[in-house]
Amino acid sequence: MSETVPTRETIEAAHQLVAPWIHRTPVMTSQFFNRLCGAELFFKCENLQKIGAFKARGGLNAILSLSPKQLENGVTTHSSGNHAQAIAFAAAKVGAKAYIVMPENSSLVKIRAVEEYGAEITFCVNTPEARQETVDQITEKTGATFIHPFNNYEVIAGQATAAKELIEDVKVHLDVIVAPVGGGGLLSGTALSARYFSPETEVYAGEPEGAADAVLSFRSDKIEKAPYVKTIADGLLTYLGDKTFPIIKEHVTDVLLVSDEEIIAAMRYLWERMKIVVEPSGAVSLAAIIRNKEAFTGKKIGVILTGGNVDLGKLPF
Repeated sequence: MSETVPTRETIEAAHQLVAPWIHRTPVMTSQFFNRLCGAELFFKCENLQKIGAFKARGGLNAILSLSPKQLENGVTTHSSGNHAQAIAFAAAKVGAKAYIVMPENSSLVKIRAVEEYGAEITFCVNTPEARQETVDQITEKTGATFIHPFNNYEVIAGQATAAKELIEDVKVHLDVIVAPVGGGGLLSGTALSARYFSPETEVYAGEPEGAADAVLSFRSDKIEKAPYVKTIADGLLTYLGDKTFPIIKEHVTDVLLVSDEEIIAAMRYLWERMKIVVEPSGAVSLAAIIRNKEAFTGKKIGVILTGGNVDLGKLPF
């Protein structure tokens, strides 16, 4: 696995590698949101991606980059859902066994999807430490290759292809791209794509107040853990890694916090006004723009809607 920050050529190669296996998701616009935010918004709809989330990109790039020997004993990872699905999906495509560690309170819709891709699930307590400890046990027992959900340069390069497509498909210059941040795989990939393919575009992160580690890390210049972790945006319940943080610190303009109430409101707006299913984590970018719309007035903004895997039996509205 690569130990080098993805270059422009790395991201281009990742895009070529995963393109036959993914959707080139649409970029949508909405006059309602343009009026609401006083800006021009371009939504990159990764909720319509394979497996229902952008994570398919990083999972595929990581697995397709492995040698036959590395795949021989299967692959393993830990994830609350979307990366779990991505690795299960990608492993099935190459005929490899997938061992997935999921928190015991993971969304039922995500658990079912992982099972349907043929992966073997082990449940654990929902803490980063418990996740890693359980994966380490599986790796020792099976010899499977571990693919970190975000702190992995192949994963980062794969996630970067979403912003690369957004920049290519929008026919105007984007002043800003906003992406949510959990572990930082998508955000660091987005920041690198902006740097390489649209250098004057600023990148901002949206982060839940209930999992506000990235904003603390951004301010203190070292990786921090959130003082408490509780948010409806379950896909963002983790902290930054030693590979993602330096990229974010160098290339991201700011991290913007949003409340769960603002996330739910943005999610509902997307369902009602654009008729698209977006999960809470996927609505964080829009929530951050709405909360800080004065700062974005008049700008052309790319918004990454990261996923649409929602447990319809537990809607927050």
